[in-house]
Amino acid sequence: MDPYTWSWNPEGLVVLLLAAGYVTALRRYPTLWWRPACFGVAMVLLLAVSVSPLHMLAMQYLLTVHLFQNVVLAEWAPLLVVLGLPPALAAAIARPSAMRLLTHPGLALPVWLANYMIWHLPWVYDTALEHPSSLLHLEHALYFLTGLALWWSVVQDAPHELRAGTRAAVVFGAFVLVSPIGLVMALIPRAIYGFYVDAPKRLWGLSALQDQQLAGVLMALEQAVVFFAILAFWFARFFAEEDRREEIDRSPEAA
Repeated sequence: MDPYTWSWNPEGLVVLLLAAGYVTALRRYPTLWWRPACFGVAMVLLLAVSVSPLHMLAMQYLLTVHLFQNVVLAEWAPLLVVLGLPPALAAAIARPSAMRLLTHPGLALPVWLANYMIWHLPWVYDTALEHPSSLLHLEHALYFLTGLALWWSVVQDAPHELRAGTRAAVVFGAFVLVSPIGLVMALIPRAIYGFYVDAPKRLWGLSALQDQQLAGVLMALEQAVVFFAILAFWFARFFAEEDRREEIDRSPEAA
């Protein structure tokens, strides 16, 4: 089988339906150009890891590409989707009490983290790859849904309206708790995913162990860059809020 072939995946249909629903919603909830741009990039990324050669490489040959697929599904695409939602649309979606519960960082963060860790356990990881028409779709859906829940309260005001410092703490906690996954894969001295040890053939001159180490290093670096960029943004907002609060406290009206 050609490792660089395009292949249809039912997940691609879900992406197209999401895009159609978003375009329809924009007629009622118009917004600034950058939000549709964020959503569009998310859809492109999801299609890339669902139907392009990246999908075949991830499913059959390279752990490095599969981890990239996981990062897109659990981190990048959910973040961009939530950023892409107009605030009024996000508030409407978040109105049900179940959404208020699911997007609360006290629940969303541990659920996202537990989901990430469980699917990376070697026997769970291998079993999902051996059942691509059932378990693997469930894995991908849970990555995406828990990612949406995690990022919701970080970038949207409804339904929780967290302060900037709290949002920064959520991002910092997510980074600190999830980063060991990539570091362990980079440092462990043996290949732990049997599915990729038994890959149909080796690609890019990488042994199974080298593939795993590269995957772990890239995952750790990606998380450091992405999470710290978002953390820096919310820290800056936090200090700006504190400065404004001090100015109000020093104003004659406050006195």
